[in-house]
Amino acid sequence: MAYPFFSLSKSHRVAPIDFCAGTVSIRVEAVPDHGMATIWDADILIWAASQIVEARDAGLRTSRLLVATPYEILRFIGRGTSMRDYQRLKAALDRLQSTTVATTIRQPAEGRRHRFSWINEWKERIDRQGRPDGIDMILPDWFYQAVLDDALVLTIDRAYFDLTGGLERWLYRIVRKHGGRQRRGWRFDFRHLHQKSGSLSPFKRFAFELRDIIRRQPLPGYTLFAEIEVGGRMLLAFEPSAACGQAVETVVPSGTRIGVLSGTGLPCHREPKPGVTPSPVEEKRALNLDSNIESNLEERAREVENLIRGAAKSLSSTAKTGGIGSQRDHKPGTSFRKDGFTAAGSGKTSRLSQDDQAGEP
Repeated sequence: MAYPFFSLSKSHRVAPIDFCAGTVSIRVEAVPDHGMATIWDADILIWAASQIVEARDAGLRTSRLLVATPYEILRFIGRGTSMRDYQRLKAALDRLQSTTVATTIRQPAEGRRHRFSWINEWKERIDRQGRPDGIDMILPDWFYQAVLDDALVLTIDRAYFDLTGGLERWLYRIVRKHGGRQRRGWRFDFRHLHQKSGSLSPFKRFAFELRDIIRRQPLPGYTLFAEIEVGGRMLLAFEPSAACGQAVETVVPSGTRIGVLSGTGLPCHREPKPGVTPSPVEEKRALNLDSNIESNLEERAREVENLIRGAAKSLSSTAKTGGIGSQRDHKPGTSFRKDGFTAAGSGKTSRLSQDDQAGEP
């Protein structure tokens, strides 16, 4: 869920995806005839995983062979059931079967790669009148074994299928994987997200789309924020949204026929949040130190490099002046939030807190 396995655009893509971070490497390749499997095509894999988990929990024997009708698949993933939708389903199956993935994820030997297609093969069945009767598909062992491992399976909100943008869908998957249901959420660097998405869009366009998603807040179950560090680095922060219901009007209009009884329990509704939340000082969210190791390694390397440069510059100045210059006191920075944006930082380098637990695997 957190790696670039699929194209985020519905347009025909044949350019491969190459991603390397630490010991993780991924290469996704497509054929010109069908193009790369998209994140909308991955809905079929979500359906397949749910069928395997449901059968296993019911005590039934599972296998990599799945048999279903197009109607069952289309209804599960929130699509229509017209002939056009059925043709799109077959095109999605073709892309899943022709897209190949080579990855080191979950390989026992370091540097070893596992190559597979998202669907090994699929077959269409028809009845005596020539009408579609069902679909048989065989899943790859890499995917099948991951589904059987409870630690690698996460539930998703049904509203995920209503997300229309490819970046929105991918962002929900990575937020769900890394943040889980942590109360304080996590943060990501914009540039690292751009690299991890596998998007063909330039970074400037990618950052613009991220800000638009923050403005619209479309992800079910999570609230997004943009944070700006003192050095100007942009961060995407997120945390689980309130579990309560929809916002309601704060005033009961006059002329209501039935009075509100005293002692009425609080309903599962909440008032709309004000546009500006006064908060003179706000604690910075912790970086996702455990669940996003490769990103933190890069950040640590940048911090060490900056410290080395600062020390070299200080020594050079001392050598030129022949003495030790006076030090200036740095006042700690403050944090504030306005319309969902937060700026936070301090004038000196500080160690990041590791009090938070890691996100769900």
